[in-house]
Amino acid sequence: MQLRVLAFVLAGGKGTRLYPLTKERAKPAVPFGGRYRIVDFVLSNLVNSGIYSIYVLIQFKSQSLLQHLREGWEVSGLLKNNFIIPVPAQMRSAQEDWYRGTADAISQNINLIEQADPHVVAIFGADHIYRMNIRQMIEYHVEKRAGVTVAAIPVKKELASEFGVIETTPEGRIVGFHEKKPDAPTMPDDPSRVYASMGNYVFSTDLLLRELYEDQRNEESSHDFGKDILPSLIGRADMFSYNFQTNVIPGDPIGSPNYWRDVGTLDAYYEASMDLRAVSPELNLYNRQWPLRTASYYDAPAKFVFDEDGRRGMAIDSIIAGSTIISGGMVKCSVLGRGVRVHTGAYVESAVIFDNCDVGRRAKVKRAILDKNVKIPEDATIGYDLEEDRKKYHVTESGIVVIEGHQSTVDIATIQV
Repeated sequence: MQLRVLAFVLAGGKGTRLYPLTKERAKPAVPFGGRYRIVDFVLSNLVNSGIYSIYVLIQFKSQSLLQHLREGWEVSGLLKNNFIIPVPAQMRSAQEDWYRGTADAISQNINLIEQADPHVVAIFGADHIYRMNIRQMIEYHVEKRAGVTVAAIPVKKELASEFGVIETTPEGRIVGFHEKKPDAPTMPDDPSRVYASMGNYVFSTDLLLRELYEDQRNEESSHDFGKDILPSLIGRADMFSYNFQTNVIPGDPIGSPNYWRDVGTLDAYYEASMDLRAVSPELNLYNRQWPLRTASYYDAPAKFVFDEDGRRGMAIDSIIAGSTIISGGMVKCSVLGRGVRVHTGAYVESAVIFDNCDVGRRAKVKRAILDKNVKIPEDATIGYDLEEDRKKYHVTESGIVVIEGHQSTVDIATIQV
C-alpha cells in the first residue's frame, strides 16, 4: 500500500553533559567523524529509507544547526512533499512557552500534521549515533496494526537505571514503561538484559492527534512521550516494541552488528569517535548503498607532506577530513576534521580534532578533544600532565582533555558606494 509518512526530528536539546562542546551549539550540531554532525545520522536514516517529508524541530543555540541544514540538507525536490524544513519553537501553547517536553514540541506544531494528513508520523531524536532502516520499522508497525511502535534495543540489565525500559510480552506487545529504574523487568527471553527505548516512535496519525490534544489539557503532565503519553496508553492502545537488532541495512554484510551509541557525555562521545578509526569499525561509513549524508563542502583533498627523518607527514589508523594538511607531523589513532594543520615534529595520538585547528611545531596532543579553531602553540603538551591541564581546560573523569574553541569571524559581502 502507498503510505503517507511525515517525520519530525527532535533537534532542540541543550546537551549540557557535552559542555563545552555545546557552549555555542545544540547537541545535534556537534561535529562527529571529521566532516559530519550528529544530526546527519537521523536525517540520513530517514532519507535513505525513502522518507522525504521531514520537519526538524530546533530550539536552543540553533544557529550552528541552521547553518549546517542550509549548507547540506536543503531539499529542492520536484514534488511538493519532498522537504527538510527547520522549524523553530512556535510558542503556540497557551503560555507561549518554549518546548516543555518531547510531546509538547509536537503539540506546538500539530498544525503541520493536520495540514499534511499523513497515515503515520515518525518522531525521531537527533541525539544518537546509529544507522537504521526506518522503512522496516514502519512495515512492522503496519503489520502489527499498531497505534504506536517504539524502537528498542537490548542493553545489560545493570544499565537499566540509565534508560527508559520497556516491558513487553514475548510477541512484542508493550505492557509497561519503567523510567530509569534499576529493578526494571528484563526481556522475556533474556534475563540478563532489558529493553531500552531509543526515543524513536512511529504513531498512527489519528491516535497521535487524539493523545496530543488530551495531553495539552492535562495540567499535571510534563508533556513528554516517555514519561506521560506512552505510559498512559497502556491498556488503551495497541503498542509494540521494534527490536533494533533485527534491523537490516542494505549493503552491509549479513550478520553485521547494529551500532547504536548514546553520546550524551564527553567520554561516550570520545569513545564513539574512537570506534570509527578501527580497522573494521562496527559503524560502517563506507557503505555506498546507505551513505551518511552531510553538507556539500568544497574542500581540497587532505595532504601529507615531507619525507625526511624527523619531518615526515603521516597518519596511521586515523580519519582525516578534506583540506587538512599533515605537514611533517605524526597523527595516530585520531579523527581530524576539515582544514586542520599539524606542523613539523608535532605528535597527535588518540585525539578528536574539529575543523580549522592548528597544532604547532613539536606540540604533543594525546587523549583530547579540540573544538573548532583551537590553536596549540609550538612545543605545548596536552594530555600528558592532567593536573596541569585541569588548570586551563576541562578534563573528564576518565582523563579526556577538552579544549574550548572559539567562533571564527564571518566574511560579509561588501558593496561599492
